[in-house]
Amino acid sequence: MEDNLVIVESPAKAKTIEKFLGKSYTVTSSFGHIRDLAKKNLGIDIEKNYEPDYIVSEDKKKVVTELKKLAKKAGTVWLASDEDREGEAIAWHLAEVLNLKPETTKRIVFHEITEGAILKAIENPRNINQNLVNAQQARRILDRLVGFELSPVLWKKVKPSLSAGRVQSVAVRLIVEREREIMAFESNSSFKVVAEFTLSDENGKQSKLTADLPKRFQTKKETLQFLEDCKASTFKVEDVVKKPARKSPSPPFTTSTLQQEASRKLGFSVGQTMAVAQKLYESGKITYMRTDSVNLSDTILNGSEKQIKSSFGDKYAKRRTFKTKAKGAQEAHEAIRPTYIEQDKVSGTNQEQRLYDLIWKRTIATQMSDAELEKTQATISISNSEHAFVATGEVLKFDGFLKVYIESTDDESQEEKTSSLLPPLKKGQDMVLSSVDATQRFTHHPPRFTEASLVKKLEELGIGRPSTFAPTISTVQQRGYVVKEDRPGDERNYEVIRLKDKKIEEKTKTEITGAEKAKLFPNDIGMIVNDFLLKHFKDIFDYNFTARVEEEFDEIAEGKLEWSKMIDRFYNPFHHKVEDTLEKSERSVGERVLGKDPESGKPVIVRMGRYGPMVQIGETSDEEKPKFAGLLKGQHIETITFEEAMELFKFPREIGTYEDADMVVGIGRFGPYVRHKSKFYSLKKDDDPLSIEADRAIELIEEKRERDRNKVIKEFKEEPELSVLNGRWGPYISYKKKNFRIPKTTDASKLSLEDCMKIIKSDKPAPKKRKKK
Repeated sequence: MEDNLVIVESPAKAKTIEKFLGKSYTVTSSFGHIRDLAKKNLGIDIEKNYEPDYIVSEDKKKVVTELKKLAKKAGTVWLASDEDREGEAIAWHLAEVLNLKPETTKRIVFHEITEGAILKAIENPRNINQNLVNAQQARRILDRLVGFELSPVLWKKVKPSLSAGRVQSVAVRLIVEREREIMAFESNSSFKVVAEFTLSDENGKQSKLTADLPKRFQTKKETLQFLEDCKASTFKVEDVVKKPARKSPSPPFTTSTLQQEASRKLGFSVGQTMAVAQKLYESGKITYMRTDSVNLSDTILNGSEKQIKSSFGDKYAKRRTFKTKAKGAQEAHEAIRPTYIEQDKVSGTNQEQRLYDLIWKRTIATQMSDAELEKTQATISISNSEHAFVATGEVLKFDGFLKVYIESTDDESQEEKTSSLLPPLKKGQDMVLSSVDATQRFTHHPPRFTEASLVKKLEELGIGRPSTFAPTISTVQQRGYVVKEDRPGDERNYEVIRLKDKKIEEKTKTEITGAEKAKLFPNDIGMIVNDFLLKHFKDIFDYNFTARVEEEFDEIAEGKLEWSKMIDRFYNPFHHKVEDTLEKSERSVGERVLGKDPESGKPVIVRMGRYGPMVQIGETSDEEKPKFAGLLKGQHIETITFEEAMELFKFPREIGTYEDADMVVGIGRFGPYVRHKSKFYSLKKDDDPLSIEADRAIELIEEKRERDRNKVIKEFKEEPELSVLNGRWGPYISYKKKNFRIPKTTDASKLSLEDCMKIIKSDKPAPKKRKKK
């Protein structure tokens, strides 16, 4: 009989924990949740006080059978899932499904997977915390009710196959509202003026000094007048002010700040950051990665101090404690930090090493001295003007924590902000003007959200918790409401007026503006669904209401609120609203009438169709069937013009012949294409379907043919359904729409038909990649 069985959520975690426990402990994994709400009848019995109907999913039945066998043999079962609400729920489901006896079942938690933490947890077991379980259940049940009741409303009133979520729809609302701010934004220009002066010291050594004019001129006329004034002016140092300044390190990482910094510094998506952090946690390298606490243990404070003093010296060490300010902060976890602070590097993938390095540096920096700076500001008077130039300089007197770590920001200002050391200046000193540049600058629209800045906004509003940020952001993209992409920007002319050697010279230059990298854009369907939900369910998707629901989950976790009462208070008015909307509301497809077709006089309408946004000429009720055309990528229902819409009806476009067959450009469900001899060739991102010519179409046809030729290794006349092909992961056999692996030691080009049939008979088809839920 086995003495002890320890159950964790993941095999990686089990492998790490096994190292620290003796032979009397068997460590195994449940592979996450073993059961969930049934799909049938909501999985919730509303009449029985919202009683959940949990079932073991098909893919977990084998796991459960194995766990039951192991549990029967064990004297004590230790449930060692994560220390948050989700982990507590996993432990509770295990206890229920495996029929574990309370007297032989122990719940243990730890926020780091180290020998000390595991052994301490074994010494201090507790019972399953039902309040935490109830908080998780309440979230799951509420989200199921909202999703299952709202989705059919969207199918009937907007478009089939849509879905809605309580927190996800609020995240979409933020992105849509920001996009509309950008659409309504009108850019204004002004002239930024920068002067360069030449100084000579007592030894005749020259140096340069750059100074800005704090005022910006709104018109070219004002700017030219100022430069004329400068022509005949003398310049003098009116004042020099020096001020000491200090800069303190940011707190250690929480889930959201780690996601933000990993996005800015490493280019990681929010989901990628969490996946890499989970690997680091499960292999015992960092503490638990879902936390909103900035607390650090005494052990780590002492270790950091020792590490800093030995590496940089005593003056670099400064012990600090931080207090958690997060709205509705959950259980008293620690911040995300290395488990062993003396390890500044770890083994693992490149991503794991980079993220660990970021966490290590941030943690060490929190225990280091402030950086000390000296800021200098010099005011330079202009004899013929009421304005004055200002030169600013900054010198680092003591680097402190900056020796290790500099935090990034989300500031998207297009202008560089640099401060450097100024040359020695004295009040009353005369300055020699070298040149003055007045550059036309434009106001910039509010920035679009990145994944990380959206997390920051959700956290500020009190919406979501550390465990929900990443799933929320991936869900809105998977549903097609939001897309993350780069956009190239547009060319823009701007003016530069220069005064040099008493002469004024004007130039027009070109710059790229509006380029976006990894930003979140709402799709048309996201905007239409957002508008529909806000029109009919405004209270539920209100920011304050959503934040209040999160606070109620926290109250359930603390045992201050009964979960079923909280659900009931939400569900009753919500359910009535759903029924009312189904009965009384009209369909919403974002329809806009753009004008009248000059040929037929029929209305030109842009709206959401079954396969996406489209333009139609005529009404569906007309005797003559309407004409339809799909929108191009980058065109939107809200912004497309009448002229742009009419251009879409030029498709299909005949652009010439090739090999005695017509080449036709059209737009399909999957974007623009060239059709030639009944085959379709997709246009590339840079190809404009309205202007593409025959030469480019031939290039695309031949490129595709070349790819197809390289794909086929071997074909057999006797068996046309069988072919040996080149794939992404190497050669494989395709037979009757199924793929079969070719052994690595086999030369695919020498395979006979008989060899292929042997491989097919001996091998099972390669498994299809399962979609993650």
